[in-house]
Amino acid sequence: MTLLTIRHCVEYLVFRFFICFIQALSYRQSVWLCECLAYIVTHHLPHKMSRYKVAAENLGHVFGDEYTPAQIQQCIYKMWLHLFRMVCEIAQSQRKLRLENCREVMIFKDRKLILKAMSVGRPVIVLSGHYGNWEMAVNSFGIFGFRMGVIARALDNPYMHDWFKNYREHTGHSTVLKKGGYDEIVELMDHKGNLAMLCDQDAGTKGLFVNFLGRPASSFKSIALLAIEYKAFLSMGYARRLPDDFINARWARYEIGCEEIIDPLNLETTDEVREITEKYTQALERIVLQEPSQYFWVHKRWKSEPRKRNSMKQIADAA
Repeated sequence: MTLLTIRHCVEYLVFRFFICFIQALSYRQSVWLCECLAYIVTHHLPHKMSRYKVAAENLGHVFGDEYTPAQIQQCIYKMWLHLFRMVCEIAQSQRKLRLENCREVMIFKDRKLILKAMSVGRPVIVLSGHYGNWEMAVNSFGIFGFRMGVIARALDNPYMHDWFKNYREHTGHSTVLKKGGYDEIVELMDHKGNLAMLCDQDAGTKGLFVNFLGRPASSFKSIALLAIEYKAFLSMGYARRLPDDFINARWARYEIGCEEIIDPLNLETTDEVREITEKYTQALERIVLQEPSQYFWVHKRWKSEPRKRNSMKQIADAA
């Protein structure tokens, strides 16, 4: 047994102990724990460790003078609270979320849009961002029998990777690796299957830059190209946490919604890739602005910047 294997085993044991501890908590207890952790991370952890500066800069760019420093700090606290609660809900969902009680947990909005798209006989690509509980959004499809291939990155720890793989697949989905899963994606699309993926990850300097919350953000062209090649609908969805109801509810409650359906056969311009990318990015923007504290602001969405290219005319003018 190598040192790396031992390290992975120890990490997994600690992870499983934490998961078991979370699973034993009640609804109120898990919320209280998350409130404590969010307060510590926001107010007492060094900013470098909590990535406070990254979140504050992102919020400052988006909201400018609209948010005071105190409001930015409060938004960051709520973001961490939301993320810690999301971890708890992932740990507890297999025990607490079932078809029989989904009405207590989920409120559906504009579900007819996605149901109509899934009944046409064409592939559907369900998109979401680092917003709300994106894992809950995917689970909601599996609970009702709509199976999908969920595109995810392979974790470095193989034992933890298997745990998350089993978690995503317990409602009937299949896991498709982000790297090396091309053949599975093609097979799904060829058989009119459905895919689920996050669409707000930085694509580097060679990505397609479209405006997101007021700044150019690098986006992968592959999503639009896949939709065009297989005539697949794109559905921008979300799972937004609703206010707690400790009196009547036994668990967290979510609004599961479809913000927009994009049909690659019904576009307005000849630049199909850009139009599709802009449409789903704008849809995600509208979702985020509904409840900014549920977006993952420590995510470096604007990490890459567009390359600056000076034309010959600009060079001549400057000379």
